[in-house]
Amino acid sequence: MANEKNQNNNENNVAEGIKNTAGAAFHAVHRGLEVTEDAAMNAVDATANAVKNVNRNKDNNQ
Repeated sequence: MANEKNQNNNENNVAEGIKNTAGAAFHAVHRGLEVTEDAAMNAVDATANAVKNVNRNKDNNQ
């Protein structure tokens, strides 16, 4: 009976370990996507600002 209980505890520990590892991996991927999105949006903002500046300079030179 004690062996069976120990085996069940070991199986539960393994299952929890797998869950925790998968959760950590998903969080890491999610964070990586957020970082990529932030970088892309910063590039979009920089491009939009550059276009505004070019248009503003063009208007000032006319």
